[in-house]
Amino acid sequence: MEKKTIQVALLGLGTVGTGVYKVLQNQREEMLSKLGAEVEIKKILVRNLEKAAKKVEDDAVLTNRWEDIVHDDDISIVIEVMGGMEPARTYIMEALTAGKHVVTANKDLIAVDGKELLDMAGTHHSDLLFEAAVAGGIPIIRPLKQCLAGNHITEVMGIINGTTNFILTKMTEEGMEFEEALALATELGYAEADPTADIEGYDAGRKLAIMASIAFNSRVTFDDVYTEGIAKITAKDIKYAREMGCDIKLLGVARNTDTGIEVRVHPMLIPSAHPLASVKDAFNAVFVHGDAVGDTMFYGSGAGEMPTASAIVGDVFDIARNIRYQCSGRISCTCYKELPIKQIGDIRSRYFLRMQVDDKPGVLASVASVLANNSVSIAQVIQKAKSSEAAEIVVITDSVEERHFNDSLAIFQGMSVIRKISSVIRVYGE
Repeated sequence: MEKKTIQVALLGLGTVGTGVYKVLQNQREEMLSKLGAEVEIKKILVRNLEKAAKKVEDDAVLTNRWEDIVHDDDISIVIEVMGGMEPARTYIMEALTAGKHVVTANKDLIAVDGKELLDMAGTHHSDLLFEAAVAGGIPIIRPLKQCLAGNHITEVMGIINGTTNFILTKMTEEGMEFEEALALATELGYAEADPTADIEGYDAGRKLAIMASIAFNSRVTFDDVYTEGIAKITAKDIKYAREMGCDIKLLGVARNTDTGIEVRVHPMLIPSAHPLASVKDAFNAVFVHGDAVGDTMFYGSGAGEMPTASAIVGDVFDIARNIRYQCSGRISCTCYKELPIKQIGDIRSRYFLRMQVDDKPGVLASVASVLANNSVSIAQVIQKAKSSEAAEIVVITDSVEERHFNDSLAIFQGMSVIRKISSVIRVYGE
């Protein structure tokens, strides 16, 4: 086989960048057989040359000048693992303009500016691949774009943030409260020093926007996604959910309905028999429903140095094959529709409602009456006696538009027999 060398540049040598470097080094002996070419790192862009030199075999590949990469015509592929919006966005746009191909793991950037970046790639007949931007090492972008392209996909949902899944697993299995589980996640390195993006659902919201855009062939940005975090979930909520045959997970749910696209990230009760309920600790899983394939689930490590590097190098190899066989730019932006995005108030859900009420006759009937008057019917109810003449009521409703349920909550707030609305959590399923 004729030997061809494809030179690449790596932007960033942090955790993920180091993983990419290791995987490419480990694959050197088999590249020619796998790709019909060898992939060679020519430059690595870093801030601190001295610190980075300890991570590479030959520090001659290191540079702190972007110009050394973008103006080098021998570099065909740029791998961006810097993260953040800038300068990553500028570097990617300039690389594409220069006719280079790009692989990125940058979910923040793709979820906001994906259309502009993909349009630029299309203009220059370049590949822009971003498998690692969603669910780490789990293949989901390529399956949605290629393997499942023969389907009309109606739902993509799943556990797409490992930090929150770890926290909820500890709360479920060990009875921890949220703050205790978060502290453990931070100690073990699952949570960042500032965990806001994870626990408030922003990280999962960005990933969901990317998947929904591809699955439904219509642009969805991060701003379109309703997000709600897990900080208000308590061990008691989880205990009662389990009594009702459910687990609580932070889920990203995207649906393509007759009236528009639903995209939301929030805690949900999910039946304990559902495959996603068994996904524990920092693992991720994505559940896809298509009209031809039916239900499929993708499961694995959703983050980390090597799983993320696995996805990135997979994209690099895909581009290398395209270069080798002169078929670059085959699949660019797939958003050829303009479907409306539904507001959260117009979305139908079932609800888990936990309240502290006066422990006296007629209270449950009053609660049921308020719900019924706002088109909300009760599917399950648990009433538990408590001290201080108070009782706790736990209700799961049937499916209802969110605005009607919120009307009920507004009335409950003004009822003297209701002392406190402790929890409101949506329930997965119709």
